[in-house]
Amino acid sequence: MSADAASQTSTSKRAYDHLWMHFTRMASYENAPVPTIVRGEGSYIYDDKGKRYLDGLAGLFVVQAGHGRQELADVAAKQAAELAFFPVWSYAHPSAVELAERLAHYAPGDLNKVFFTTGGGEAVETAWKLAKQYHKLTGNPTKYKVISRAVSYHGTPQGALSITGLPALKAPFEPLVPGAHKVPNTNIYRAPIHGDDPEAFGRWAADQIEQQILFEGPETVAAVFLEPVQNAGGCFPPPPGYFQRVREICDRYDVLLVSDEVICAFGRLGTIFACDKFGYVPDIITCAKGMTSGYSPIGAAVVSDRIAEPFYQGDNTFLHGYTFGGHPVSAAVALANLDLFEREGLPQHVLDNESAFLSTLRKLHDLPIVGDVRGNGFFYGIELVKDKATKATFSAEESERVLYGFVSKKLFEYGLYCRADDRGDPVIQLSPPLIADQSTFDEIEQIVRQVLTEAWTKI
Repeated sequence: MSADAASQTSTSKRAYDHLWMHFTRMASYENAPVPTIVRGEGSYIYDDKGKRYLDGLAGLFVVQAGHGRQELADVAAKQAAELAFFPVWSYAHPSAVELAERLAHYAPGDLNKVFFTTGGGEAVETAWKLAKQYHKLTGNPTKYKVISRAVSYHGTPQGALSITGLPALKAPFEPLVPGAHKVPNTNIYRAPIHGDDPEAFGRWAADQIEQQILFEGPETVAAVFLEPVQNAGGCFPPPPGYFQRVREICDRYDVLLVSDEVICAFGRLGTIFACDKFGYVPDIITCAKGMTSGYSPIGAAVVSDRIAEPFYQGDNTFLHGYTFGGHPVSAAVALANLDLFEREGLPQHVLDNESAFLSTLRKLHDLPIVGDVRGNGFFYGIELVKDKATKATFSAEESERVLYGFVSKKLFEYGLYCRADDRGDPVIQLSPPLIADQSTFDEIEQIVRQVLTEAWTKI
């Protein structure tokens, strides 16, 4: 065995022995090598054997500006040398102040207050706690419940997991935080009604939120949590008029509208904040991932002045925080990342190229296994079926054998890192760095086509 091969074997063994990987069936690596990524450049990543893969998921919907951006690494080093850490617990530091001001500038309406976290799940947790305390401070102490959508994913902390609409993810940890209720999502491909009329379907889906508020009692509902484009289930975009109707409903019943943009913000859909693309102003935006393009962890809840106002009175205090929220290095990197966005026009690049990306992926419709291609910006899902006419989905055994046992492994083997998942129906999700162009789209389509052509013979 060569020295390089021995080193790779050693790394894999140590990974299996000591690195408990997230959302991972650890037993699958007992007798198989752990994939180990060692570097990235542009839209590509490289493993410890030197093999190149197209990063079709931007890490995890994160690496907006692409891999290997030396200027972001340099900013992190400079800030760490100057002030590596100080908490924003009753004190400020310049990079947090500047980033908060910058985010407030980008946010719509009066969303001017920024509460930093270290990630997206913490931002969602923050938003629910803030909503509950806000209603207590404004004389509505019984408003604590939240409404979110079926099959939605909002994070892993206990509160965020309660808001999540994926029963299988929640079952091992129940009982969770009480008061989280679900309504239908906006998957028009599987619409139970108005499947041929997007506007009517959007009105119906939004009205389910009102029905749930009325069923629970408006005096008990604090907030509605919605992603601009729902991630889990495979990239469900909002139908026309959906968010405008939801905004009306929330205003009618004094319910906060939280736009969960952990994935969708920072250019993923072509705007800094995705609510701008769909023309609504929420009360809170939760965000993370692309804020630094992954070069350092950070998240935030961006809050309207109206919601923040009672917390700025007398001795009222939002009794919540995180040690590393607003970390100096992360805040400095976020500022540099946003500078890069503006200098290179990355959000506009997405707007200019999203139609080309979608058109390229829609070529896959000629495959019998492809039921639907949907999404927005640089964020798309391909739903797999075993019968296009009836939209019949995979059985649990077929998902295990075809999706996980074949499709997921073959995509990576053929040089494409992305997500093949069945949280909801079987889908392949694609979300490349925002620097991707037509050559990237073509490479994605060619690899997916090859894998799905082979997968069809396995059903």
